[in-house]
Amino acid sequence: MASEPEVKRAIAFVDGQNLYHGVKKAFGYSFPNFDPVMLAAAVCQRQGWCLEETRFYTGVPDYRDDRFWHGFWANKLARLGRQPNVRVYSRSLRYRDKVVELPDGSQHKFRTGEEKGIDVRIALDVITLAYDRAYDVALIFSQDQDLSEAAHEIRRIARKQDRWIKVASAFPVGPGLANRKGIDRSDWVPIDKTLYDSCIDPRDYRPKQR
Repeated sequence: MASEPEVKRAIAFVDGQNLYHGVKKAFGYSFPNFDPVMLAAAVCQRQGWCLEETRFYTGVPDYRDDRFWHGFWANKLARLGRQPNVRVYSRSLRYRDKVVELPDGSQHKFRTGEEKGIDVRIALDVITLAYDRAYDVALIFSQDQDLSEAAHEIRRIARKQDRWIKVASAFPVGPGLANRKGIDRSDWVPIDKTLYDSCIDPRDYRPKQR
């Protein structure tokens, strides 16, 4: 069995939308007010890992579909992309109409954005960087079970390379979040409100009104 390294190099893979919706349910925040770099560094410090790089992934609505959120994410991603040891990956949100049935039997129709390809991009990066021996710890900020197959593949890579690799799933835990499970086949790292609040981004990324 491969020995555990004394210095554990970590790369953080942050699913922006998954983290945002988890935080919204757990802590009640109505917009993505986290600083992903600070949050990744804080989790790594608590676990005793050395953060090498932060990778941030999110869907972004088209300007024609949602001017506010398009502007918000454009501003936030622009700042993130200028920071050292940070990589940003974005995809367009695809909008479609959904219909839900209400308790009284009536139907409610609404338009919602769906994120396509982010989980696939994260999985590819996690696996590719493992093959490249770029990290010892893959710290994934997500509860998306689609990533469990990637976690399984990392175990196979670890055996093939005869080295120690850990996959960790970090996610917020609060009274409003019913789902308290991390990604299967990974180590779960719950984020409490005290830790989260220490990593809130004070900057205002809302687009200026014209």
